[in-house]
Amino acid sequence: MKAPQLALNIAVVGAGPVGLALALHTARTMAQASVTLFDSRSADHDVSGDQRTLALSLGSVQFLQQLRAWPAAEAQPILSVHVSQAPPSWPASSVVRLHAQDEAVPMLGAVLGYGTLVSALQRAWESDAAASPQRLHSRFGSAVAALKTVSGGVEVDAGIAETFDLVVVAEGGVFANQLHKGLRHDYGQTAWVGRLTLDGATPGMAFERFTRHGPAALLPLPAPPGAVEPGSTHAALVWCVPAAADPVRALSGDQRIAVLNTLFAAEAGRITAISALKDFALGLNAERTLVEGRQVRIGNAAQTLHPVAGQGLNLGLRDAFALVQALRFGADVDAALRRVEWQRAPDRWATIATTDFLARSFTWQWPGLAAARGLALAALQAAPPLKSLLARQMMFGRR
Repeated sequence: MKAPQLALNIAVVGAGPVGLALALHTARTMAQASVTLFDSRSADHDVSGDQRTLALSLGSVQFLQQLRAWPAAEAQPILSVHVSQAPPSWPASSVVRLHAQDEAVPMLGAVLGYGTLVSALQRAWESDAAASPQRLHSRFGSAVAALKTVSGGVEVDAGIAETFDLVVVAEGGVFANQLHKGLRHDYGQTAWVGRLTLDGATPGMAFERFTRHGPAALLPLPAPPGAVEPGSTHAALVWCVPAAADPVRALSGDQRIAVLNTLFAAEAGRITAISALKDFALGLNAERTLVEGRQVRIGNAAQTLHPVAGQGLNLGLRDAFALVQALRFGADVDAALRRVEWQRAPDRWATIATTDFLARSFTWQWPGLAAARGLALAALQAAPPLKSLLARQMMFGRR
């Protein structure tokens, strides 16, 4: 016999992509649950113009489609991924090419603006909250000052103290502004991010380039409104370099274009324009556990990762989905939380370990390291089953 659904009173702290997705999924699959969403920003604050770029895996896209909150018209599908090492590289064929067609999927993932996704999710949440005001509540403009474990739940202090059966914290922020978690390492690297215009690029192709300074990535973007340049495509840039000897900061826009055109493979096209770039410090900052009593942390509240593998948001969305599934089919909240901690550990720690290893490897000065990396890429390209395994890991995480 199917266990009855838990009639929980749940607080979600943070109305970013992970918090909103969790709140929506809970509202739509746990009919007996009450959900209160807290965020410090006001409900009428327009986030649509936030140009930060998100790279979502196919699994994340499917989750958002399930929530009926996927803005497909404003997203650019990733149809192929090109991973390579910049010269000097040995062997010369140090390239891995992944294609959605080879995996029999419509896309490997998709790229869109942060504001675009948050706006779509918030509209869906507000629509559901208006339809079910007795159990779905918004506390926009209410910053959570403190959480306190009490008997049978957690007290949330957001100006007025309220007690909930369960609190899920999905409010993360960036590495430089976070309090220290159980595992923390400063990579001594800076990520420069912005947008580019290219000529001759293949639509829907993403690039990851390993350089002597660190990884650099181009993520295909949909054309901005009003763009009319024939033959041009648009891409988001993530350019990682050492913080102590930053080779980017002093460069002009034209100089940055010139350098980037030497870094990326010819298949990426020729960069013709670049936006102003913003810089972010990079590091690992991760909790040792997701669950502490009746408090759960997901997304950047649980772990902040280096962008080299592009998995931070995707890991958070997988955490959100798994948490709701465990609560939905559990008869006891504490047992459900223990189960989700155990179930999520392999995917979470494999992602953290892989990202951490790749990020640290760019700071090592070992002789032959670049050659070893090049050999690994060439060997992976020559082994279709391993390449397919990598593609599946990128799309869906460790299952």
